[in-house]
Amino acid sequence: MRADVTAFVALGANLGDPQTAVIDAMERVGTIKGVRLVRQSALYRTAPIDCNGPDYINAVVEIETALTAPALLSALQRIEHEAGRMRPYRNAPRSLDLDLLLYGDARISSEALTVPHPRMLKRAFVLVPLAEIAPQRVTTAQLAAVRDQLIEAV
Repeated sequence: MRADVTAFVALGANLGDPQTAVIDAMERVGTIKGVRLVRQSALYRTAPIDCNGPDYINAVVEIETALTAPALLSALQRIEHEAGRMRPYRNAPRSLDLDLLLYGDARISSEALTVPHPRMLKRAFVLVPLAEIAPQRVTTAQLAAVRDQLIEAV
């Protein structure tokens, strides 16, 4: 039997009712078979990066999971799809975005999945909520590197 792995998932949305979408998605993540929701950050509002559109609502959740990283990614993508996620172009506005940030101490590099998430250290909307729920996972220097990105608790 597999031991559970601690993983972190970033959630974001900026179409429709993004606050409700993120709250609902946090609950949905906790209902995935083989996943237990451990803690969740507050919600944060951020401006889009490298794109146009409305502000995002973002959060991070910590989970314990018996799923493999690819199986977890698949479950997260199902939740996105059910929320109406479309991928018309890179960084397009979205009804829901779920990113697997960390999966234990694993380093994964495949066509479908890269863990740790390749841009997480460049994004205040990931680092600030991650630092809130898992301060040992984020350094002062990492937070300082994104301090020019506006982020506010909702």
